[in-house]
Amino acid sequence: MGDEVDRRRRHAPAAAVKAVLFLAALLARAEVVDSAASGFTVKTVVQINAPPEEVFHKLIQNIGDWWNPEHTFSHDAHNLRIEPRPGGCLCEKMPNLGFVRHFELINFIPGKYVVFSGAMGPLQPLAAVGTMQIQLTAAEGGTKLEMTYAVSGYLAKGLNTWAPAVDMVTGEQFVRLKNFVETGKAKE
Repeated sequence: MGDEVDRRRRHAPAAAVKAVLFLAALLARAEVVDSAASGFTVKTVVQINAPPEEVFHKLIQNIGDWWNPEHTFSHDAHNLRIEPRPGGCLCEKMPNLGFVRHFELINFIPGKYVVFSGAMGPLQPLAAVGTMQIQLTAAEGGTKLEMTYAVSGYLAKGLNTWAPAVDMVTGEQFVRLKNFVETGKAKE
């Protein structure tokens, strides 16, 4: 009996990790849609239990509350802002009047659709360009959020080497948005 209890205790952490990964897969579907030396496309689909208008408002107005600060240059997500206007910026405030322009807003349909143009953070020095589309549709009593980010450019070892990392980071952000909309907290 004692050996069985010890065996269960040794395997409990692995079982917990598997359970967390399974739950994360239920929360969002993230994938590298295509990948080549000249670029890649990642896609994340998340079902959020709130109406599209609420999700859209929090997506645009509350980015600092749900974006992971580890994925900012300033390490403070509250330095991020989205300017909802033609040519608006998804920018990050830096010390001494510095800034990072992550994206330019090129299409904005309140409650439904946003398109950004640009290269996220560490992709900027790679001379990469990208387009991130975020579409919200009413579905299953809430909102289906679909984010597609297509990136192209040149990198000697192939720009596609960045695809898994970008997929992980973007997928994480939209799961955090889901958590923030549904619970008021980005992390559970």
